[in-house]
This record gives sequence, structure tokens and C-alpha cells, in this order.
Amino acid sequence: MTPLLSETSLHDALQSTFDTQRQYARQMALTTAGQRIERIRRIQTWVNAHQTDIQQVMYADFRKPSAEVVLGELMALHAEIKHTIRHLNGWMKPQRLPTPLTLIGTKSHLLHEPKGNVLIIAPWNYPFVLSIRPLVSAIAAGNVAILKPSELTPHTAGLIRKMITELFPVQEVAVFEGDANVAKALLELPFNHIFFTGSPAVGRVVMTAAAKHLASVTLELGGKSPAIVDESADVNQAAGQIAWGKFLNNGQTCIAPDYVLVHQSIWQPFIQALRTTLTGMYSSDGKPVEASDSYARIVNNRHFERIRELINDAVRKGATITHGGQMNADENFIEPTILEQVTDEMQVMQDEIFGPVLPVLAYANLDDALRIVNQREKPLALYIHSKNRKTVQYILDRSSAGDTVVNDTLLQFGNVELPFGGVNNSGLGKSNGFFSFQEFSNQRGVMQREFGTMKFIYPPYTDKVKKLIHFVVKYL
Repeated sequence: MTPLLSETSLHDALQSTFDTQRQYARQMALTTAGQRIERIRRIQTWVNAHQTDIQQVMYADFRKPSAEVVLGELMALHAEIKHTIRHLNGWMKPQRLPTPLTLIGTKSHLLHEPKGNVLIIAPWNYPFVLSIRPLVSAIAAGNVAILKPSELTPHTAGLIRKMITELFPVQEVAVFEGDANVAKALLELPFNHIFFTGSPAVGRVVMTAAAKHLASVTLELGGKSPAIVDESADVNQAAGQIAWGKFLNNGQTCIAPDYVLVHQSIWQPFIQALRTTLTGMYSSDGKPVEASDSYARIVNNRHFERIRELINDAVRKGATITHGGQMNADENFIEPTILEQVTDEMQVMQDEIFGPVLPVLAYANLDDALRIVNQREKPLALYIHSKNRKTVQYILDRSSAGDTVVNDTLLQFGNVELPFGGVNNSGLGKSNGFFSFQEFSNQRGVMQREFGTMKFIYPPYTDKVKKLIHFVVKYL
């Protein structure tokens, strides 16, 4: 961890780094695709050489299993790097655009130019990939960047600082560790673009700060992402997919299913399949879940207490714990917990849970389920489990979400060809592959006249000129 700075020293350090990068931004903008790819390969090589270190720091931060580091962090990062290296030359080329008949004699094209100085504020739940993946896109688009990793995962943040310091001069990429005061000080600077991943509440703070400088933003937020399981679904498969999507990373995943709506005709089989799945995942050897090396922990005691209160509030108001519920505050451990008999009055159905608690509700008909979904803010993800194509389309037509996955969970984040992101309260802007490149780029339209003139519509507006103008408006 870097030493704490006084408020004045912090401001001076941030301002100095920002100014240094701003002066270098024009030079960075002139880099070729090959030069940007070389920088991205530095990251790729470093990550490959330090995979064990990455796994160790995340275990130290919140006992994230090494397999989940590979699955949830490194796999998505490597896919992004390889895809970007493969396609960057094409993304940077001018894109020819069609010319309307009224503008005959001109030609137009689109350029993706870097936005300039960018700020990346990363979260703690996937602290490595959600720091480095947007950085890859920022570099690909030709920007300079300041990176602020989360202070809640200090071991990972320290490793990120070490990596960036070894790979890049400060005028290209810099890292500032620290708490909310550091983030607040960074947000006072006139960045050209801010890429933030975190909660909707903090997203509003980021957007307000960006508005003072008219900076563009990408906000990857969250919300209550529902899963709908209809009567045609494969119950065992749906239960397995939802259990994996929910309890991976101890439920601390922005696109995790936050609650499940199950058709009443398959309610009991689904609940039983869910219990069986969870036992197989974390207690197959007969030992308690707490002894499993496949199960992470809540990131800190504050979040542990928040989730415990969600459970307690639900139970006080009539919910039933039908699986799990065991806790150990000393280890920030909460067993995978299933809640039944939940109602909208309970806090667990109002707030994003972001932990290993899964409310399961029964519904009688699809419109009832959609009413529950649509009365809330638009979610980051919507999961549909059904074998009926008409049902799937019915739900898609009558709902809105950042992304939707049918008959699986979480996979949208790993598809570099698919735009990833929320809508309104769950986020603004998209990432993954070309969509990330676009987020960090200004789409600059360029028009050039090759021949001809528009002089025939210049003033003075004689009757002849007016007729020509009316003709153009009416027939072209």
C-alpha cells in the first residue's frame, strides 16, 4: 500500500500526474495500431508470468478460490486482449460512409480518435479484471489513463500498482491507491472520459462530478437482476446454472441472479434441485461449507453486517430460510442461503443483495412474473430459463435489461462480440471488444468535397434559388 498523503500533497500529486499525461496525450493519440498492440502485449506477458501472484493476492483479500480467479478474472481479460490485438488495425481504419444524393460531389468517413485523458475507477469484487480490461481498451483507443483500484482489496491494488509501474511510464498510465478521498480528488480533475464500475449510488456521484467538466462517462453499475424459470425449463439444469451464477465469488457479482421467479408447478422440484446442487458444490465431502476451498468470503465486516441484516430483516417480516443461514463474523462467512416466503416489504427485495442470499418466489402466470420485474429499475441482466421459444420472446418483448441470457447465467460478460452494460439505473454505455474501443473514442465524422459546389443555393434568395431549394426538399 502506498503511504497516505496529506490533502495538499495528494492534490499536488494528482494534479502533477494529470498535467503530465495531458501534455503527453497528443503524442499518445498519434501512436499506430502496432505501437498500441505492443503496449497491450506487455500487459498480456506480465499477466501470464504472474498468474500465481494474482491468485495469491485475491485469496489474501477475500479468500477467492484460485479457480474463480482464472474463470472470473483472467479468462475474460485474456479474451479481451486477444480480440483487441486481432482487430485493432481494422477498428482504427477510417470507415467509409454513404453519401446522400443532395451532397453529391462529397465523400464522408468516420474516424475513431482517442478521447484523451481518461480515469478508470475499479471495484473490489473482481478487482483485477475490472481494472485492467478497461485499461486495455483505453490504450487500444490511444488514450492516457489514471487507474484507481479499490481500497477494499489492498493486496490486489498493490499488485496492480506494481504491474503498471513496471510496464508504463507515468505519462501514459498511472495508478493511485487510496480510499474515497482519493476518488473524490480525482473526480475534481477535468478528465475527458471516466469509466466507473460500482453501485448505482456511487455512479450518480461520478456522473455529477463528470458533468462539471462535461466529461463523457461509462457507468457499469448493477441492480436486482432477476431469473425467470418457467414450467418448461429443465429444473436440474436451471438450478445448477442459477446456483453457480449466484454463489460464484460469494454472490459478489454485479450480474449475479438477485432473485428467482419460479413457476408454481415446478416450485418444489426446483427448490430441491437447488439444495442438492449447493450441497454438491460446497459440501460434497460431507464437511461444512465453511471448510470448502471452493467458496470465497464477504470482502469485509461492513458488508458482512449489511448482508446479515438483510437476512434478519427478511426473517423478522416472515421469510423462511430453507437452506443455509450459517454465519461466522470472524471470517466474514455466510453460507449459501435460500429464502422463501419473501415479500416486497423486505429489504432483501428492495436492495441489490451482492452476497450469498437468494430469494426464491413462486408465480402463477408469466404476466405476474413480469409485473414483479418491471416494477423495479431496469436490471443489468435478465436470465430466462425455458424450452419454449414463444415464452422467451414474450419475456424479451415485455421487459428491458442491459443484457439477457437464455438457459444459462453470467456468460454475457465473457463474449467479446456482445455489448456488455446496463440501461439507466443499471448503467450507461457498453463494454466488451469493439464496444469498449468505442467508449474510449470520439467518433469523428469527416466530410470532403471532391467536385461540384453548393453555390446555386447561396444568397441572394431569388425566386430561382427558392424554387431550387423547394425542389431539393420535396424530391430528394
